[in-house]
Amino acid sequence: MLTLELKDLTVAARQHWLQHAIAPRPIAFASTIDKNGHVNLSPFSFFNLFSSNPPIVVFSPARRVRDNSTKHTLENLYELPEVAISICDYDMVQQVSLASCEFAKGVDEFVKAGFTKTNGKYIQPPLVKEAKVNLECAVTEIKPLGTAGGAGNLVIAEVLCMHVADEILNENKDMIDQRKLQHVARLGGNWYCRVNETNLFEVPKPNTKLGIGIDALPKSILNSRVLTGNNLGMLANADEIPGVDATFEDTRLKNIFQYYALTPEEMEHELHLYARELLESGNVAAAWQVLLSGSME
Repeated sequence: MLTLELKDLTVAARQHWLQHAIAPRPIAFASTIDKNGHVNLSPFSFFNLFSSNPPIVVFSPARRVRDNSTKHTLENLYELPEVAISICDYDMVQQVSLASCEFAKGVDEFVKAGFTKTNGKYIQPPLVKEAKVNLECAVTEIKPLGTAGGAGNLVIAEVLCMHVADEILNENKDMIDQRKLQHVARLGGNWYCRVNETNLFEVPKPNTKLGIGIDALPKSILNSRVLTGNNLGMLANADEIPGVDATFEDTRLKNIFQYYALTPEEMEHELHLYARELLESGNVAAAWQVLLSGSME
C-alpha cells in the first residue's frame, strides 16, 4: 500500500490526493452580498451538516493555491454574515459549474449562469429559484485555518429555514423522498457523481436492539471464503442468530443438497454462493436459512 507523507507533498498534490479520496462531497451553492449590494453565487464542495440542534452547516471557501487570494464569497461574508445555500442536483449541475468561473468582483453569477433570483424570508442574499432545496442561513463564525494558499476558512452557519420544492416530497408531503432529489456530489478532478434509484440502497439499522456482531457468527460463516465483509455485516446486524425455520422451502436449496450430498466442501461453497446472492438482493432472512440449513447437514 502506498503511504503518503502530506508534509512532503506540494499543496496541489495534497489537494489532488485528498479530494479524490474524501468523496463524494455535497455541493453548497452559496449566494452572498457585499456591502454595496453586489451578489455573488459560487459552489463549494467542502460542505456538510454538522448539527441539528442548533441546525448548523459548515462550508469552506479556501484560499486559492496559485496566488493565495481569497474568494469573493468569503469577502462578502465578512461584510454581511448571511448566506443562502442551494443544494446542487443533477438538473442544475452544469450551470453550477459555470458559476464557479472566476468572474471579476461585481459580476453577477446569477446572470452568467442563467439562474433566477428569489427573495428569502429572513436574509438579504437571494435564493436560487431553480434549486429544489434552499437554506437561509445566518453566519455565526468564520474560522480561518491558515494564511497560505490552500488554507480553508470554516464558515459556520445556522440554518434559519428551509425551502423545499413540492416535487421532491413524499406522498404525504411531510418529508423529502430520497429517490426524487438526484443529488450531485464532487469527487476528484473533473469527476462528479449522481445519486438516483440505480445506485441508491438502504442499510437497515436496529433501533432498540444491538446486532450480534461479526465475532458472534458461527465459525462456518465467519471463515467463509465466499461471503464478503458486507455480507457478514448484514448477517451480524441481527439481534440474535435466528432458529431454523422448518417451513422454509426453496427449490435451489434442495438441488444443492441433492447434487452435492457426497461432497460437503463443495456443498458449503454452493450454499455460501447462494446465500451471498440472497444477501446482495436484500433477503437476509432467506440467506440465514440457507446458511443454517447447511450447518445442519
